[in-house]
Amino acid sequence: MRRVTLFVNGSARNGKVVAVYGTLSDLLSVASNKLGIKATSVYNGKGGLIDDIALIRDDDVLFVCEGEPFIDPQTDGRAQEELTGSHTDWLTLNVGGRYFTTTRSTLVNKEPDSMLAHMFKDKDAWGNKQDPRGAFLIDRSPEYFEPILNYLRHGQLIVNDGINLLGRYYLSELAAVIHSCPCSPCSLSQNSQPAEDHSPISRKEFVRFLLATPTKSELRCQGLNFSGADLSRLDLRYINFKMANLSRCNLAHANLCCANLERADLSGSVLDCANLQGVKMLCSNAEGASLKGCNFEDPSGLKANLEGEFLLGVDMEGSQMTGINLRVATLKNAKLKNCNLRGATLAGTDLENCDLSGCDLQEANLRGSNVKGAIFEEMLTPLHMSQSVR
Repeated sequence: MRRVTLFVNGSARNGKVVAVYGTLSDLLSVASNKLGIKATSVYNGKGGLIDDIALIRDDDVLFVCEGEPFIDPQTDGRAQEELTGSHTDWLTLNVGGRYFTTTRSTLVNKEPDSMLAHMFKDKDAWGNKQDPRGAFLIDRSPEYFEPILNYLRHGQLIVNDGINLLGRYYLSELAAVIHSCPCSPCSLSQNSQPAEDHSPISRKEFVRFLLATPTKSELRCQGLNFSGADLSRLDLRYINFKMANLSRCNLAHANLCCANLERADLSGSVLDCANLQGVKMLCSNAEGASLKGCNFEDPSGLKANLEGEFLLGVDMEGSQMTGINLRVATLKNAKLKNCNLRGATLAGTDLENCDLSGCDLQEANLRGSNVKGAIFEEMLTPLHMSQSVR
């Protein structure tokens, strides 16, 4: 098997040794992946265009481009980068009126799935707007952008006093980096450890974050600490609260339509009259929570999913839960009086000592559920029970 060394056109740095196999298209695909560019052509060291993989010999040095002419790597480096417009060229960013200079590779390589990587991986892929000085315009706060750019440069999160880490929405994977310093203002230096501040996020901080975020952006609040916060009456649609600490929160009248609350801690929280259409609450803990008068019913047909949720002693009186998925959930001692459970999936659910009086259970699936000591409406005859409860 032949091996070659690949460089970006015009550069003799950061080469990648790869195996040559298959067709020329296969080699271009490997080059695109290794060099972070959209490879379309390959040149040999003398500038000859290679159009057949059979022309490549073992230990060849090849230069890959995105369609531009061959550039001799012996020429001035900065001129090369300006001519190629390649993955290593220098960029100036205008972030909220403040200028930052960096390289395309800094924005793309470390976090390839981030918003910045998608914006600058392919030239003009996002139709990036430029100001009169040629700087790319980014409508974000420069105070939040600076620590993120430094993280991309050095791999270390360095945050000044007064910077709330909720501003990390530029990068999808930065949550893992700041997981050890929860969302509270903290000061880091290159020789210090994150401050041990596990204080929960306040309503004021969170509202400020919501107002600064475009309405169409996906908000990732995964694993964050909101314990005891007042989030009542807020628009929290589509937010990812997976594994978040929402214990003892006030979420009354909040709009949580299609929110992701999977494995979240909702114990002791108040969600009375909340909109929970299409909510995802798989395996979350809502022990002792109050969900009176909640709406889980989505007219469009999207069903709320509470499969495996821990709802011990929960109060859900008067909630609309048509078609809800509560399979294998724990509802022991729960108050479900006057709930609409028509067509609900309650298979394998623990309903021991539940108050189900006044509930609409027509077409509900109670197969394999534990109804020991449960209180049903008198109209539910033994015949109905035998059809749905094992």
